[in-house]
Amino acid sequence: MSLKSKITGLILAGGRGTRMGRVDKGLQPFRGATLVEHVMRRLAPQVASVVINANRNLPQYQAVAGAAPVLPDYLDGFEGPLAGLQIGLQYCPTELLLTAPCDSPFLPADLAERLHAALLEQNADVALAVTMEAEEGAEPYRQPHPVFALMKASLLPQLDAYLDTGARRMESWIKSLRVAEVMFDDADAFRNINTLAELQMHEQASASAPSAPVAPAASDPGAMPVTEAQRIICERITPVVATETLALLHGALDRVLAEDIISPINVPAYDNSAMDGYALRGADLPAAGAPDATFKVIGIAYAGRPCTQTPQAGECIRIMTGAAIPPGCDSVLPQELASHIDGDSVTIPHGAIRMGANRRFAGEDLKAGGIALAKGKILRPADLGLVASLGIGEVTVQRKLRVAFFSTGDELRSLGDQLDDGCVYDSNRYTLFGMLTRLGCEVIDMGIVRDDPAALEAALREACTEADAVITSGGVSEGAADYTRDIMARLGDVAFWKLAMRPGRPLAFGKIQTEADSAWLFGLPGNPVAVMVSFYMFARPALLRMMGAQAAQPVMQARATEAIRKRPGRTEYQRGILSTGAGGEPQVRLTGAQGSGILSSMTEANCIVVLREAQAGVAAGEMVDVLLFDGLV
Repeated sequence: MSLKSKITGLILAGGRGTRMGRVDKGLQPFRGATLVEHVMRRLAPQVASVVINANRNLPQYQAVAGAAPVLPDYLDGFEGPLAGLQIGLQYCPTELLLTAPCDSPFLPADLAERLHAALLEQNADVALAVTMEAEEGAEPYRQPHPVFALMKASLLPQLDAYLDTGARRMESWIKSLRVAEVMFDDADAFRNINTLAELQMHEQASASAPSAPVAPAASDPGAMPVTEAQRIICERITPVVATETLALLHGALDRVLAEDIISPINVPAYDNSAMDGYALRGADLPAAGAPDATFKVIGIAYAGRPCTQTPQAGECIRIMTGAAIPPGCDSVLPQELASHIDGDSVTIPHGAIRMGANRRFAGEDLKAGGIALAKGKILRPADLGLVASLGIGEVTVQRKLRVAFFSTGDELRSLGDQLDDGCVYDSNRYTLFGMLTRLGCEVIDMGIVRDDPAALEAALREACTEADAVITSGGVSEGAADYTRDIMARLGDVAFWKLAMRPGRPLAFGKIQTEADSAWLFGLPGNPVAVMVSFYMFARPALLRMMGAQAAQPVMQARATEAIRKRPGRTEYQRGILSTGAGGEPQVRLTGAQGSGILSSMTEANCIVVLREAQAGVAAGEMVDVLLFDGLV
């Protein structure tokens, strides 16, 4: 069994956000994502799965977490790390739990590995990170970091017992255990970003650092780094402000919320049972060392048909999942945990459940007045069900984005036309149509435009009057861009870039306008694969921003099954096939030849392997970033 498969990662995102303007630290934007997303990306390669603990704003964290669980505190009235650790240990499906705070986006890539080695070597309950700190004029000192810890999931009873005493200090509980301390040299890797000023300082430092952006490859002088082009586009694009109101069953699916959905009710509306079993008073459970206790069943509670009887000592109510908790009851025994059931009596052994077990509280999922779904959420099927569960039948969404697109080139032929020598069928319009439709845009297909300045200008003017954005393919390479650049200069503000990337080196971006209208322009390369990659990396994020959507691209890590050739100085996007290795971890191999005209490589692939600008070649067995195709193609 691999080390990774033994560990669950827990991100502690609780607290009150008092030092961040009452906004949760984990949800603060930082370097193109939220702080908690950066921590997720750092933890994901080290653990079998990642979960987030939060005590508020659960829908917003769930939007960031995707399929990963978001766990609310079990402990009431306390917003500290031990509350998050308690629910994390309760949930943990593996033998070990690795914790990290949501405001430390620089945590080490070898955190789990080094902590685990110390845990085994010293036969400890928990291993935690330690750094050397120094203050001006003082001797360096050891600084433990108890929230960067690897611990055994079996520690839950010790933690419950500690919390039952009313104590709440993480450091005090840790000291009661067998602790292994692991020294890390890089103290900055464990820095918390605690204030808005610190957040802004780190942002400014990354923007002004000489190494960002990375210098382009010597063989391609003047090429702009991918990250710089993405930054420019992101800074200029703003959301379209028009909205419309739609019924849930009439077009709301896959649309972008224009306003927060505020819950008018508690969900659930009343305390109810999470199990089929027996509702009883927790005080009546048998104490440690006491014999099994037998309870008389005095009634039955169904979902939608509550039982109004109040059990006395030694009595209980048969209860079904979802049924309201009867008066006086606070715990539910699952029927399979009873030691004996005989007609109207049930026998319960000591330790079968603890007080309060299997009781879902009113408002546990959503509280009245809280945000059920945040503005910018793309409505998926589960979201429609959630909104309906609140009794809300209509939602206000961003109006559909109108996007015009066309291909340029005298060599292009439409389907059904005769294919003359030297000509090819136009495939780019069909992939663009599919990608734009999948994105939820209202598409305007303008066909093929000849390599002629007058025809191109006429097409751009027409597109500008009908669309919010225009996407073209072809006509932006160095050999073809001369007259295109002249036309753009007359129509608006458009920059032509030579990018340090492969495939998709040439790109045009800017705004075109006529007397009364304007539209954003994305001029993509002509090669089929380059069109798709450039769309994913530049046009798609910009269009989502115009739509007001909060949607990050799903990046994960996988182990390369073979060596990948790459030179530093440019970003490469290679087509890959993601699968599961023998040890259960994700692995990826390339589809074969990676030429920018080989469209079949995109149909075979289920992901893109992202090789960053500073990266050199990848050896077989190394981890690489992978951009999933799910939701993109």
